[in-house]
Amino acid sequence: MQLKVPDSFKADETVQLRVPVQRISDESERHTKSESTISDIPSPEVAGSSDRIRADNSADQPHRRKNRNPRKAPRPPFAPRLVAALRLAPLLAVLAPLIARLTPYARRMRPQYPRPGRTGWRRWVPSWRQSLGASLAGVGLSGLLLAVAYAATDIPDNLNSYATQQDNVYFWADGTPMARTGWVQRQAMPLEDIPEDVRWAVLAAENASFYSDPGVSFKGITRALFRTLGQGDTQGGSTITQQYVKNVYLNQDQTVSRKFTEAMMALKLDNRMSKDEILEGYLNTSWFGRGTYGIQRAAQAYYGKDVSKLNASEAAFLAALLKGAGLYDPTLSGANRDRAVERWSWTLDRMVAIGKLSQAERATYQKFPEPLKRNPLYDTGEQSDYLVELASQYAKKAAKISDQEFDLGGYQIYTTFDKKREDRLTEVVTKARKDALKDQPKIARTAHYGAASVAPDGRILAVYGGPDHREQGYNESNATTVPAGSAFTPFVYAAGLEHGVRKTRDGAATPVTGDSLYNGDDDVPVTTPEGPYWDRSGRKVAASNDGDRSYGQISLHRAMELSVNTPFMQLGMDTGLDRVRSTAEAAGLLPSSIGAQVPALSMGSSTPSAIRMASGYSTFAAAGKHTEPYSVRRITHNGTAVPLELPRPRRAVGADVAEEVTSALTDAFRTAHPDGAPATAKVAGKPGTTPNDTAAWYVGTYESVSTAVVVYRIDLAKSLEPLPLKGIAGSADDSVPYGIWSGAVTPVG
Repeated sequence: MQLKVPDSFKADETVQLRVPVQRISDESERHTKSESTISDIPSPEVAGSSDRIRADNSADQPHRRKNRNPRKAPRPPFAPRLVAALRLAPLLAVLAPLIARLTPYARRMRPQYPRPGRTGWRRWVPSWRQSLGASLAGVGLSGLLLAVAYAATDIPDNLNSYATQQDNVYFWADGTPMARTGWVQRQAMPLEDIPEDVRWAVLAAENASFYSDPGVSFKGITRALFRTLGQGDTQGGSTITQQYVKNVYLNQDQTVSRKFTEAMMALKLDNRMSKDEILEGYLNTSWFGRGTYGIQRAAQAYYGKDVSKLNASEAAFLAALLKGAGLYDPTLSGANRDRAVERWSWTLDRMVAIGKLSQAERATYQKFPEPLKRNPLYDTGEQSDYLVELASQYAKKAAKISDQEFDLGGYQIYTTFDKKREDRLTEVVTKARKDALKDQPKIARTAHYGAASVAPDGRILAVYGGPDHREQGYNESNATTVPAGSAFTPFVYAAGLEHGVRKTRDGAATPVTGDSLYNGDDDVPVTTPEGPYWDRSGRKVAASNDGDRSYGQISLHRAMELSVNTPFMQLGMDTGLDRVRSTAEAAGLLPSSIGAQVPALSMGSSTPSAIRMASGYSTFAAAGKHTEPYSVRRITHNGTAVPLELPRPRRAVGADVAEEVTSALTDAFRTAHPDGAPATAKVAGKPGTTPNDTAAWYVGTYESVSTAVVVYRIDLAKSLEPLPLKGIAGSADDSVPYGIWSGAVTPVG
């Protein structure tokens, strides 16, 4: 094909040919692939024509290859397409003049990098404009990210359960600390109860700008970040707000993410809570060593006093512990003491520097306040754990505190336990146990001793629960294991005096007094209005006296005085075993411990605990009024009183009945132990034996306080059946239970 040039064509004119481009289907394109490839190579004749038509520099490049693809229409710029897509034409029309005016400036400010007009390494050095722009952009982006992070950070509704957990502290009756329980030692204290010297000692050591800072220290965060990323150890610099957030919301991990979250939460918390609230929370949740959390427990653990009684010098030492108790507790090592003294002195000087301690007062604190060698609160084990067990069970029941609430701690339980009585009781039982192990080691290994002292108003004053709670978990003083034996007969006597007796089934009750006579012979058959009482095996039931002695006709008062059993077995049948049962329960014995309603009930088949036996005898000492035994007199939670309704006395038997029973028990004591107590002492008591020699008791009252002691044998490795005592409890003339009782009730100063 040859193109013919018109005569009018001039050399300076250019002719363009537009060849329409047709879409070729994939199939036809494949079919004509070889042909199109060949046609792309121009023939010399056509090439020459093409050179003449273009009239450009292509004439000098005869072998230049043409573009294989057909020419496409230019694609519209992105901005117009975006505007069209969003239908922003009206807005663009308004902004067009402004954009046109700013465009030259934008082009001028557009960084040229690498920089033109520079050579070598200077081409890569940013200009001051570029550096400033990058810095401003970085600051702006960082601010945006921080704003987003601040908005996205939430303060949890619930605090870390470990941070809110406290210990429960138990106090003796005189108010001195007895023991503490719980996973942590912590007691929250209101800020108003923490002296200002104590607060400012902590602030001077940890965060003097606390009341003016925004909750975070950006300098400290930066330093901590570099230390965490660089050398891997930790670095201080956190504000008290940040430390409080870490204590109650987060964990102690030293990671960048945790520190960043801590800072965001601290900023938000600082806007949500007052500074005083944050400081109070911090002082109550911080670790001070010796197992203690919070400034109150720290004061007690290191100085044996409440935080309200600390001075500035002692507070300065406690503030040092916040840096790490393992490094500053002076009782651990000499190096620790050196560090503690240096930090203590620095803190006091710092208090002077910030105007919170006068120079004159600082001058009085020249000697380091040595802390106690050991934590006085950490004093559990042996007998104290039995006391804690009794008190905690009673506290939860009487104050309606759930197990979950009680385990979270914060309770102060003021018990009824008398420390002097407790120590004395523990001493005499321990001695009796050692003597038995020395005299009869094989038998004594299975011996058990339980004892309790109860006041007429129901206060449990002392108990002996076992050799050591950590070795023997159950409490002997509260165990319903062995029968009461003849120590139960005062309740039978009281029932007869209270209700009278019936000799016929439908007859009226006949009054009974201490002078009423009964048959005191040994093995006297028990009778009913219809005749002898037969057991299920077809045998007549008969009572037996100690030593198989017979006394003939004997008054009930005299029978109680001489511990004659047979009259009281018959008295129980004449009074009615149901009335005997109800009288024993009214006097304080638990219904679950009362034996079967058969003649043996009057001989002490019931299995009351030592606490309940002492409580029952105290009813007689209280003129017939019984008060349920209790071990807690007051409860507070972080200093706030917890409602606690103490037991109230109620009438169990008449006052005249109680007086007669007490009179008979007094004669019983004086007859058996004429020199056992001063003549002016108000004392009453009675031994208790069992038919099979499986338990020995002594229960009595000395100056209105009733004490019950029981000795028995059980081989727990084999069974729960009581074993014969085989002399381990002594004899009638030298009774081990009486010896313990006598030693325990000896007046203590």
